[in-house]
Amino acid sequence: MDKILRINMGGPDGEPSYRTETLGEYAGLGGRGLTSAIVAKEVPPTCHPLGAENKLVIAPGLLSGTSGAMSGRLSVGTKSPLTGGIKEANAGGQPAQMIGRLGYAAIVLEGKPKEKTLYKILINKDTVEITEAPDLKMLGNYDLVDRIKGKYGEKVACISIGQAGEMKLTASTVACTDMEQRPTRHAARGGVGAVMGSKGVKAIVIDDTGTSMRSPKDKDKFREANKKFVEGLKQHAVTGQGLPAYGTNVLTNVVNEAGAYPTYNFKTGRFRGAAAISGETQAETETARGGLATHGCHRGCVIRCSGTYNDKDGHFLTKQPEYETVWAHGGNCGIDNLDAIAMLDRLDDDYGLDTIEMGTTISVAMDAGLAEFGDYEAAINLLKEVGKGTPLGRIIGSGAALTGKVFGVERIPVVKNQAMPAYDPRAVQGVGVTYATSTMGADHTAGYAVTANLLGVGGTVDPLKPEGQVELSRNLQFATAAIDSTGMCLFIAFAVLDQPETFQALIDMINAFHGLEMTAEDVTALGQKVIAMERDFNKRAGFSKEDDRLPDYFKNEACPPHNVTFGVTDEELDSVFG
Repeated sequence: MDKILRINMGGPDGEPSYRTETLGEYAGLGGRGLTSAIVAKEVPPTCHPLGAENKLVIAPGLLSGTSGAMSGRLSVGTKSPLTGGIKEANAGGQPAQMIGRLGYAAIVLEGKPKEKTLYKILINKDTVEITEAPDLKMLGNYDLVDRIKGKYGEKVACISIGQAGEMKLTASTVACTDMEQRPTRHAARGGVGAVMGSKGVKAIVIDDTGTSMRSPKDKDKFREANKKFVEGLKQHAVTGQGLPAYGTNVLTNVVNEAGAYPTYNFKTGRFRGAAAISGETQAETETARGGLATHGCHRGCVIRCSGTYNDKDGHFLTKQPEYETVWAHGGNCGIDNLDAIAMLDRLDDDYGLDTIEMGTTISVAMDAGLAEFGDYEAAINLLKEVGKGTPLGRIIGSGAALTGKVFGVERIPVVKNQAMPAYDPRAVQGVGVTYATSTMGADHTAGYAVTANLLGVGGTVDPLKPEGQVELSRNLQFATAAIDSTGMCLFIAFAVLDQPETFQALIDMINAFHGLEMTAEDVTALGQKVIAMERDFNKRAGFSKEDDRLPDYFKNEACPPHNVTFGVTDEELDSVFG
């Protein structure tokens, strides 16, 4: 995995072209580290995100394409049309492992077509084919993948955009197919699908036929480290028990009981209907209908926190809706119907939309009076407007901030224009620090302080008080940037934070594979380097410390049931990376 594939969709003569090159100055980087390095160096920070100067960088991690457990995450990096800053969105599915086996550390989409031509790209071990694809225009991801399977067979993976990406909506995603060739895994945040749409690329087909697993420098040490790493994951209560049994939605009852579950557009921290949409209820429903409560999103996953959700007739409807999706389309909109939430998830995946952004946007629209909280039929209809491309749908598909402005809503839960996820920052104040200071806009995964704030993982920090939150968030943001660079699933952090031997096993895997001698301090330094690049890009794009803030109402409105406000001061926020 020592080369970069650059695809220029405009080319010198106006036609798409491609070339390969060595990693050069980017050697030693993968995943988020590589996407952010390329964007920070090569993309003008003040360029229009949908213009020819922006680039879309698709990068597997340092261990992708290997036999290493949990190593199949894919990073998609660009200048975000939603936030206006640097963006890395992360997805599971099959593409990362296959791109790694093809030897590519990154695929970079550059330029843009002169005409409004739609293309598909085939990448295999022998060639890269860029062909016009007018027959794919405005297809949803599910129909698109069916056509791809019909032409290229059952063993390829697909990276694609739905209607939202083609319309260049700022809540659009880049979809990746899972083990069953379903477009259910999404690089979802920040409008990355709009950038892919601006390049005129509808689908990238990955065919790794004839390739083999990437081979480590020291096979024995790698095998032993991987074994210890897997053992650690299976021994931890979260990664070995909770997530495999109930998926990420195991958190619904936990966070709701903690009074941190944003409800009715972040008006309160508890939802009366939480039990009806909890992970326990969801798993029971899936099993009863012949679905799966435990399933991996890519080969090599040992946590297996995904699943399959069937409709009442036992037919596949969508992948198991994740915690963030269940919250966004559920509690935050006052909806306690799992089938309705699953349908909303299916539509999001098909149109290519971020479930967090869409759920928050619909709750803002409900606040504006476009629908009543709890009216799931109205929520589904609002989402269908996006698929139709109506004026209302284009507003909704552009996210919570724009929708709030258009309809005159004062309380809009966004940072840097990106919608907040499923933890109220007044009741989980460490996450509030992450929302405010992350380079990505409001993003729980950037520094998941829920670990120490609510779960007692990696220590404990009182979630309702400002003390200790800055240091907690800062350290987690550095660690996360490093994990995102390896191609590892973020959920390994639960075991890594609690079990020093599991963290060491991860480092040993990287060292054995690449012939390195990294230490824990080196891992931290990698995370620091990545975030420094990202913050520098955002500064050059025009961001300042005033952008590292939560909306004022989180400081002024107390959140029931604890009736607390966000207590971390602006000065403390400035000290996170100051």
